[in-house]
Amino acid sequence: MTNRDRFRAVLSFEMPDDRLPMIEWASWWWDRTIVEWQKQGLPQMTFHEVAPYLGLDQHYQFWLPHKTADCPVPAYNGGPIMEGEEGYEKILPFLYPEHGADGQLEMMRQLKPRHDAGEFPVWFSLDGGFWFPRTLFGIEPHLYSFYDEPELYHRILDDLAEYQLKQMEKIYEILTPEFMTFGEDMSYNNGPMISEDSFDEFLLPYYNKVVPYIKEHGTKVIIDSDGDVSRMIPWLKRAGIEGVLPLERKAGVDVAALREAHPDFLFIGAFDKMTMRQSRDAMRGEFERLLPVMKTGGFIPSVDHQTPPDCPLERYHEYVDMLREYGERAVREK
Repeated sequence: MTNRDRFRAVLSFEMPDDRLPMIEWASWWWDRTIVEWQKQGLPQMTFHEVAPYLGLDQHYQFWLPHKTADCPVPAYNGGPIMEGEEGYEKILPFLYPEHGADGQLEMMRQLKPRHDAGEFPVWFSLDGGFWFPRTLFGIEPHLYSFYDEPELYHRILDDLAEYQLKQMEKIYEILTPEFMTFGEDMSYNNGPMISEDSFDEFLLPYYNKVVPYIKEHGTKVIIDSDGDVSRMIPWLKRAGIEGVLPLERKAGVDVAALREAHPDFLFIGAFDKMTMRQSRDAMRGEFERLLPVMKTGGFIPSVDHQTPPDCPLERYHEYVDMLREYGERAVREK
């Protein structure tokens, strides 16, 4: 099967005929990891060349810009770039750039023949209804904004949905991505940062505008949220969301329990990256933990976030060998 065929099969809860996809889902490799690996013999190469060099399947992600290049930046990490309705009006000229994705769209056109031939899957990412307002309000004011400025929050999400629908029209004129993600990061190690009531009041109407359009075009819809997403999955399913990544083990996420509770939900990630700094045996133990879920379909195992820089290059080669071994076993022993 082709890389794209394998991916499409798993996203449809079917089994490939040879093995599961082998990807590093966070396709923008952590620069610190690459620097460390270059010290250990990794040749100089572009980040798109890293995956196939290491024996992984190629895939291409496109994250659509939601701000102009000259948009004001926060004075400190996690700080605000606006305050209140008046502040939103002032930064509007820097938001929702009509031609901001033109470069990525051109790259999609260039990749289309290879994508359509099955060389690789393509996916795109959008700032979600929790993520994007946070970049405007700042981390702490954002959490207050649900209560202090609900009308403004709804306005922002209305504008966001309108912009994203227009941008996606341009994508689907070129090709059909296999899946997409809403960048949200709305959980931490103790669960969601937002209540179910607030989710229903603010995010659900936003998703209801955008998600049906994506699904109508045959693209699987997945949430990208760090932390423990377990409690949030029923909310996401009501919004038409079809899966979640990266399922961070350090946050207590148990993909086996999630599969039992949600047999029709897609999962990507779940491999505990902390084992990569320990030993080959620790990684094998982690694959043994994941194998029963790998056999159920609808699950693409991958590092539960970016591979950390303290994972030696030699051990990553061992990880890739095991990823193939267990991907083949999942198909053979299903």
